[in-house]
Amino acid sequence: MSGLLFLIPIALLLGALGLGAFLWSLKSGQFEDLEGAAHRILDEEADDHPEPDREEER
Repeated sequence: MSGLLFLIPIALLLGALGLGAFLWSLKSGQFEDLEGAAHRILDEEADDHPEPDREEER
């Protein structure tokens, strides 16, 4: 029974930390454009960082 005195506050603290992280991610805009990344990976014209020219290895 004394184990519950430690486990319940730890569980509540971890739950509060998870809720805080979720609310922070909502506030910072992490979930604003869920489909944008899926479309950007298929868009060949939006390549902002072309690969550098590589010399052939000898």
